[in-house]
Amino acid sequence: MNNAEIQIQFPRPGNWQEFTLTAIYRDYDGYMHADRYTAGEIPADHAPAMAAVVTALVGLGEDWQASQVWARLGMVCTYDVADERYKYVLAVDLTVEAVNDQVGLQIFTSAQYQEFTITEPAAVEFFKFFTSK
Repeated sequence: MNNAEIQIQFPRPGNWQEFTLTAIYRDYDGYMHADRYTAGEIPADHAPAMAAVVTALVGLGEDWQASQVWARLGMVCTYDVADERYKYVLAVDLTVEAVNDQVGLQIFTSAQYQEFTITEPAAVEFFKFFTSK
């Protein structure tokens, strides 16, 4: 069971520099926390991981703009070309709520967009940084 989640709200969909990140997690004593951060409070060494999330969101195209994102940590199966075998790795999985100009709302998942599963170690560390206290 995953007891942690990151929610990212974009008050102006398409403006990726302005957001609120909320980390929801259970601490070592079992208490739930909901810590909020603005774009300016994200440590500089974690900026590349946030950029990876934004890059995945841009894949939605012009019609749909992300208004809210839920990020969860989990295991995914990948194929390692060098070792010629499948292996499980930690990944950040995104669920995206997006809006369009016609006031439409739709939920997109990694089942529809493979780029919503981010396996880069920096993304995993980003998730752990905000959800482990």
